[in-house]
Amino acid sequence: MLIFAKAPQPGAVKTRLIPALGAQGAAALHARLAEHTLATACAAGASVVELHCAPDASDAFFHLCGGKYGVALAAQTGGDLGDRMFAAFAKALSTTSYTILIGTDCPGLTVQHLHQARLALTDGNDAVFVPAEDGGYALIGLSRCDARLFEDMAWGRAEVMAQTRARLRELRWRWRELDTLWDVDRPADYRRLMESGLLAPGRAHA
Repeated sequence: MLIFAKAPQPGAVKTRLIPALGAQGAAALHARLAEHTLATACAAGASVVELHCAPDASDAFFHLCGGKYGVALAAQTGGDLGDRMFAAFAKALSTTSYTILIGTDCPGLTVQHLHQARLALTDGNDAVFVPAEDGGYALIGLSRCDARLFEDMAWGRAEVMAQTRARLRELRWRWRELDTLWDVDRPADYRRLMESGLLAPGRAHA
């Protein structure tokens, strides 16, 4: 399992939450979400969990997480998000039959979702997704890799999942979509997060 995460540097992460939380508060929330994601991934029982770090793996937070959760650290390589995801998948799929990649913005992603994604890939699907309410996706799992799935995509915009479906149809791949979830990016998402209790201790194991 691959987890993409940015270093929790104030002013560089959760920038749309800075007016509400301040740069330090937004960075602290980013770190909490990253640890929540790591706990969920580890609780799912994946044989290997890799934390793919941006801009590189040197930040002290990443080393803390590596030791605390027993995960391997790797630097994200490539240009835009699509390049970096393709590079990570290509490397992983050279040694395994399938792999799953998640970000750290979706606290509603549970162990059950990860198990469902794994089952979808072992059941003959080429790909599996957890769509996001904002039009992107919170999880992508692949049993094969093709750069066309990631090239010239409108990353960060509402049409990403729709574009991805079109690419999947062009590739004639079989895929499955799981429950649509929500990311934490804007003040309204933060209020929803606080009301949900999803970051409470033990919720990662739900």
